[in-house]
Amino acid sequence: MEGRKFRLKNREEIMALLGAQDEGLRDLERRLRVRVYVKHHRETESAELTITGKPSAVDKAVNRLREELEGFYDASLGTQRPQPRQEPEALPEGGLYRTYYGELIQPRTENQRRYVEAVLSRDLVFGIGPAGTGKTFLAAVCALRALREGSAQRIILTRPIVEAGEKLGYLPGDVSEKVHPYLRPLYDSFFTLLGPDRFRALRADEVIETVPLAYMRGRTLENSFIILDEAQNTLPEQMKMFLTRLGQNSRMVITGDVTQIDIKEKGRSGLVLVRDILKKVGGVKFVNFTARDVSRHPLVKDILAAYDDWEQENP
Repeated sequence: MEGRKFRLKNREEIMALLGAQDEGLRDLERRLRVRVYVKHHRETESAELTITGKPSAVDKAVNRLREELEGFYDASLGTQRPQPRQEPEALPEGGLYRTYYGELIQPRTENQRRYVEAVLSRDLVFGIGPAGTGKTFLAAVCALRALREGSAQRIILTRPIVEAGEKLGYLPGDVSEKVHPYLRPLYDSFFTLLGPDRFRALRADEVIETVPLAYMRGRTLENSFIILDEAQNTLPEQMKMFLTRLGQNSRMVITGDVTQIDIKEKGRSGLVLVRDILKKVGGVKFVNFTARDVSRHPLVKDILAAYDDWEQENP
């Protein structure tokens, strides 16, 4: 028995191929003697089909589904096929990326420039500094550039899940739904860069994968651009586990703010200790940001400066 996957990316494709109650698959199963299992993803309004049976029958079923999907788009486009994707618009000198909304992204400070240069040239880069300095956002920009240029086949986003208040086990939903609020800050950058629809489509195709750090154990990540956010909330054992996931033709960017440690053993933060641990390892780059690199609302810089002054007066 052979099993193959077939993805439906949105509600329109689901209705066109499956029907309201998946009745569109019953005739396919009868005629080709295959079994089709459907997994609906409510969050992205997509679905994944698993087709099992004899290899020849499974191949015929997949081809039939592709033909029906092509026929659906032919009908919806007036029998015209989608045009080939145009080459991205050339960027001006110093530009990194143009967002879904047309904004040109480029480094705004010297530390941001050094950070981008390191991410584009090194396989392992640490960006350490306060919130709002562009650590995660610029890493996301570089990840999408790598994806567009073909130097990465997928993007993996992860962060440690540090519970505050409610325990995961008591939150409603499956694992994906439970961790969604924790990973949402990672989504925000990609919403801005890609637009929500494109981001959801890439997630549905697993070109962009979001996963809690605990679920990284045992994996080897090849041909990937991997971003670990909020790394100050890792323990040394977790940081070691993550760093050793690095596979061939992959690169990692680790970001965090050592002044915002939420774990109980603050002195054992993996991000605090990793610089000393890796001090003799070549090819690793650390870039430090300061409040001068904050690119959020102008008030944020003043707020950070006020807190720095208060903390110095109240050690």
